[in-house]
Amino acid sequence: MVLSTWGRPESPASRARDAFFVTKMIRSITLGDGALALALGLPERGMPEILGVGRDAVGAAFVAERARRTNGMDRAVPAAVLLPTGGMGFFGWPAIAGHRDGRDFVVEFSGWRVEDAPDGAVLSAEDAVAKLGVEIRLTSRGGALTSAAKIANRGETAFVLDRCMAGSLVFPEGPATLTRFVGMWGCEFHRVDEPLGAGLVLSENRRGRTSHDRSPSLILSSRRQTLAVHLGWSGNHVLSIDTLDDGRRLVHAGELFEPGEMRLEPGRSYESPTVYFADEPATLVERVRGLIPWPGGAMRPRPVTINTWEGNYFNHKLPSLMAQADAAAELGVERFVLDDGWFGRRDAGNASLGDWRVDRRKYPQGLRPLVERVRARGMEFGIWFEPEMVNPESDLYRAHPDWALQIAGRPLLLSRSQLVLDLSRPAVFDYLFGSIDAVLGDISVACIKWDMNRDLTHVAGADGRAATARQTRAVYALIDRVRAAYPDIEIETCSSGGGRADYGVLQRAHRIWTSDCTDALERLEIQRGARMLFPPEIMGAHISASPNHQTHRRLSLSFRALVALAYHLGVEMDPRALSDEDRSELKEWIALHKRLRPLLHKGAAQFALEPYDGRYVWGAADDDTIVAIVAQGPAMPGEQPPPLRLPAARVAKGAWRVALCRPEAPEFAHVSSSQRDLIAGRVDLSRESLTSVGLPLPRLYPESGFLLELKRVAAT
Repeated sequence: MVLSTWGRPESPASRARDAFFVTKMIRSITLGDGALALALGLPERGMPEILGVGRDAVGAAFVAERARRTNGMDRAVPAAVLLPTGGMGFFGWPAIAGHRDGRDFVVEFSGWRVEDAPDGAVLSAEDAVAKLGVEIRLTSRGGALTSAAKIANRGETAFVLDRCMAGSLVFPEGPATLTRFVGMWGCEFHRVDEPLGAGLVLSENRRGRTSHDRSPSLILSSRRQTLAVHLGWSGNHVLSIDTLDDGRRLVHAGELFEPGEMRLEPGRSYESPTVYFADEPATLVERVRGLIPWPGGAMRPRPVTINTWEGNYFNHKLPSLMAQADAAAELGVERFVLDDGWFGRRDAGNASLGDWRVDRRKYPQGLRPLVERVRARGMEFGIWFEPEMVNPESDLYRAHPDWALQIAGRPLLLSRSQLVLDLSRPAVFDYLFGSIDAVLGDISVACIKWDMNRDLTHVAGADGRAATARQTRAVYALIDRVRAAYPDIEIETCSSGGGRADYGVLQRAHRIWTSDCTDALERLEIQRGARMLFPPEIMGAHISASPNHQTHRRLSLSFRALVALAYHLGVEMDPRALSDEDRSELKEWIALHKRLRPLLHKGAAQFALEPYDGRYVWGAADDDTIVAIVAQGPAMPGEQPPPLRLPAARVAKGAWRVALCRPEAPEFAHVSSSQRDLIAGRVDLSRESLTSVGLPLPRLYPESGFLLELKRVAAT
């Protein structure tokens, strides 16, 4: 951080106004030195002004008072500021708003102070009239800029905070594209690109979880700049893009409050989540890698996983599960996860959530015999929980119906035959931890699949007030308590698939269940969007049965395996149902994944190309090896596919040769003799051939693909 004091040019008119309106001198701070380095001006009154963003803009930032607007205020009011407040000449979208029983609805902070903090600074100021304090914590690390805000009530009465964004950043004027990630259950992370217009663009989520349809993420791109934004928060959120009077855009992200939800009693404060800004999505992905709290401090090879859900559903039979564990181990699986159905009297989805006791009808001796069988076959054991939910048909609900979130006088709204437990109640929180602790303390568990399968409705606490914010923080606290008690256990975040996937939960989780849809064709687009936000190595991708259980589509085993191969690979079926031929092929795919896993899961080596004519390409490369997975989704409309050009930043100089084309070559629609030579590894390829000219690959049939492994045979 660099702190300096700059002078503003003075004129007779400005000097006349100085006594009341204009600051003569302005202090400036500079954070970071990369593409999102930030220069801020700290005025005597008002919010910190954004003087420049980026390597060049920061050094060239010139502190000058802007001319006032025609028919505007008698002084120029800076618009490009951090967390603007309304009512004092700024007429855009305020990032901080609230009131004290209808009063103190205008906020103006002054007396800015700067304190050094790890990788950044904390800016703080006071409003002596509204009796509020503010802190803005900024960091610059790994090319990403982060911001979080804190509002403290210094008054003698309660202050209702209606809005407090985590951070703001400016984006240049001119034509730009807005990229959002939308979808629904089974269709998460679908990328939508649209022209960014003028005015105000808002995206608000009120589902009580990150959501399937409104990710807390956006990307703005223009010829001048790219800005990727993600709010690390698993509850209600709001993203705002506000066009300023000079055409620039002010981008905000923060938590969304229900009416009266964030009521600060005297002496209390609110701390926002963290918003992450980066110059490109890849920088965000690299930043989140540093957030994941790996046991032992570093990620170990991601174990190939079998999950029992689609192979068994609620039909748990111990001999069958033991036999499945044996079959999985023969395939090379390294982790066995027991999904829903092991507790209470859980024979269907409408009963026993909340009764976290092993079902002795299914497991007469508890889970230990199954766990011991799994571990004896060299695999880790994982288990499924959905702690936040309760079925009305359960012992827990019959004993404590008041423990469910509810609003007095309003009907209880079921979703998936579930209600939501109020985790902000100490009794509920302690009950859930005790129940989880009793299970984990009795057996050896390597991971928990932590599920959350419904949106929140009628979210009121015991005091009758809106409680979504409290609920989200209580979920975090419960996960934190479990991990503190069992620090070697990994957590998989699942919420009907990708409904709780964000950088907030990833500060306490180690895997994302990317989608409940395991159809490989659907997964092409789901995984394409998700990998723009998350590291591929933590995205669960399972090889499921054919026909698929969600879409009933039939796909070849090779296509299903290829689509899952580069992610956190798993199997989602009863392996005993495989034919001998498929079992042998699947074993080969798992062995191939293990061999390539160190490269495919190496963050700096990964790449993905934009799809073209239904052809998707992704992979990883280092100085000696390139792995490129090519998958054709729908039929290609062209007669021939365009040459495949690999990203120049990922290809080292030298001569390259194809060493492997998946366990067996696919059946191409048409293939020439020279293409056969290329795929068979009989042709040496230069870096220019791979990156500029491109590989003339054969046309694939729809719903098929292949893997290219290239080895460098000579350096230049």
